[in-house]
Amino acid sequence: MVEKESNISISKQCRMLDLPRSFYYYQPVGLSLEDLEILNKIDELYTEDPTRGYRRLKAMLNKKFNINVGKNKVKKYMNIIGIQAIYPKKKTTITNIEHVKYPYLLRGVEIKRVNQVWSMDITYIRLKKGFVYLTAIIDWHSRYVLSWRLSITMDKQFCLEALEEAIEKYGTPEIFNTDQGSQFTSKEFTEILKKNNIRISMDGKGRALDNIFIERLWRTVKYEDVYIKDYQTVSECKKGLKNFFERYNNKREHQSLDYQYPSEVYFKKEELEKVG
Repeated sequence: MVEKESNISISKQCRMLDLPRSFYYYQPVGLSLEDLEILNKIDELYTEDPTRGYRRLKAMLNKKFNINVGKNKVKKYMNIIGIQAIYPKKKTTITNIEHVKYPYLLRGVEIKRVNQVWSMDITYIRLKKGFVYLTAIIDWHSRYVLSWRLSITMDKQFCLEALEEAIEKYGTPEIFNTDQGSQFTSKEFTEILKKNNIRISMDGKGRALDNIFIERLWRTVKYEDVYIKDYQTVSECKKGLKNFFERYNNKREHQSLDYQYPSEVYFKKEELEKVG
């Protein structure tokens, strides 16, 4: 995909492919095929029931797949994927104690309009011989996916890029909700929100259901695309997800939206304003 011997620089090739340079310089983390298989099974079990902690995951790995691993190794795998059970516990999303945390602003709030609330999260996407991380921003009222990015690491850069793209294309929400992960509590990330006068909301510790709409999105992405397609490479995954999100936004009806497409609901406001 990126050719070292080409006359075009590595940086320019990556820009042409719309990939960060980290994809080219990335070295595999050294996980075995057995490790990757267990990671994939844990991801499936967690997607099926996100209340499963390491004890239940350990039991289900043995019961459903005849995989016998210790609880400490299950914890390690969960940290690699970046998941935690959705009940309060000692360790939750990876945080940075130096970063400011913000209160959850959405308890009891009725979602009535587009751009009232956006939310963002990160999930694990399996490949045939590795994995990547996916982040996306969704509008709560319409379920419209505003932007998304893939990354081979859980750093903040791909989250910043997705946020900047969403704001550039669609303006700003009244409230922006995330978990307390270090990507979202970083100064660079919160400064973008503050600069645009966006109120910052963050899930309570261990409460994935505070961000329920994007949790449902992850379930849809995996069951309707990732698990079916079984992507081999990063570029194949990126191309496939691009097609998926195009269909999700414009061709996949939602029961909660009275069987409308997210794009129909999201852009209806603009149409009404033009008529007015």
